[in-house]
Amino acid sequence: MEALRRQRIKDLLLSDSFGSKVTVNGWVRTKRGNKNIAFIALNDGSVIHNIQVVVNVPEFDEELLKLVTTGSCISVTGTLEQSQGQGQSVEIHAGSISIYGSADTEAYPLQKKGHTLEFIREIAHLRPRTNTFGAVLRIRHAMAFAIHKYFNDHGFYYIHAPIITGSDAEGAGEMFRVTVLDPLAPPLNEDGTINYKEDFFGKETKLTVSGQLEAELAALALGLVYTFGPTFRAENSNTPRHLAEFWMIEPEMAFYDIHDDMDLAEDMLKYLIRYALENCSDDLEFLQKMYDNELINRLNSVLVDHFIRLDYTEAINILSASGTNFEFPVKWGIDLQSEHERYLVEKHFKQPVMISNYPKEIKAFYMKMNDDGRTVRALDVLFPRIGEIIGGSQREDNYDKLLARINELNIPEKDVWWYLDTRKFGSAPHSGFGLGFERLILFVTGMSNIRDVIPFPRTPKNAEF
Repeated sequence: MEALRRQRIKDLLLSDSFGSKVTVNGWVRTKRGNKNIAFIALNDGSVIHNIQVVVNVPEFDEELLKLVTTGSCISVTGTLEQSQGQGQSVEIHAGSISIYGSADTEAYPLQKKGHTLEFIREIAHLRPRTNTFGAVLRIRHAMAFAIHKYFNDHGFYYIHAPIITGSDAEGAGEMFRVTVLDPLAPPLNEDGTINYKEDFFGKETKLTVSGQLEAELAALALGLVYTFGPTFRAENSNTPRHLAEFWMIEPEMAFYDIHDDMDLAEDMLKYLIRYALENCSDDLEFLQKMYDNELINRLNSVLVDHFIRLDYTEAINILSASGTNFEFPVKWGIDLQSEHERYLVEKHFKQPVMISNYPKEIKAFYMKMNDDGRTVRALDVLFPRIGEIIGGSQREDNYDKLLARINELNIPEKDVWWYLDTRKFGSAPHSGFGLGFERLILFVTGMSNIRDVIPFPRTPKNAEF
């Protein structure tokens, strides 16, 4: 007799095929009962909810049922029935149970409920089995899919930017080196510096902090492109907002000015949040109940009005007049800190804010200069609880101005000659931005620590898996 095809719990919970034979596989969340009847809460990761398996204990081998413990993996074949209990509409009356993998009740660290996020962070190899991280990972998947769908539906082409690079797009210098040279005895130049000509790529290479510069090259041929991949920063920062490995979404658009850039950023963010509300409702309701009772209202509030748009100078004036004693004093020319950003979003405007036209001294070399010679056409999108979620700009498309800025910042021309070339041959106005994927997931899930929205966080002194 042919075995029944396994069905997902997500689908069975919506089924009304009562009396039909079904097979489910999954991990035991709880087991309770007595010598006559047992109730198993089974979850297969397809949905936040468990399905209840009802076991007529005398019909099963006693030793087999002893192996059905919290954390064990089992397969159940039985009859789908309408549930008489509260909390679920369907249940499975077990006909047979198979054990795939047992779990020692004394050793399994998720045996009990109520563990702190800090504790669960220490067992990242098991935390996807918790309700919290199952919900976060399903939402993360949905957001990744929605990003690709949004750009595909809007005529963008997906570009795979290199992870290994010879350039520093941000000029930050906090990059991981990629090398095959002997760390104890590297080849040296006459002046004692490392001779990278002997290295694998014949030059010094590092892990990328951004795919933007490469995306610009593609945009100046294909028009509308985006990258979506891992980026890296060797910043020794142990805060709830920083990771050493994180994912970035970076669209680049030929013939877009800064205003077109703003329009796209707002439209994309609203699309993603709407997608989450429409497709992740069960997981969002769970996270709201457990961590953030304003989560769904906050997500909906982003969709109501247009984002506030203002110049950096206007933002500084608002902050200066606020009467707030900020930790970082406010004056024209500073790089806005999280406390400044959140004041504007959460207290002054009480909705998302887009700030543009920043002082050139605090922004990257590739941003287009305004006519005043003091500011560049930069763009930041600020969200409640998060602060900056998007950073972007109109790119400098004039060769002479770009070269002058590169020289002003002492960036070696030999490292960016290829970038300059695009301004020699058919240059065009273009713009783009970067969306930090983990910051988006922080906002959508209501979680408070960025380490809890990526499957395996990479932070200082932490690369266990």
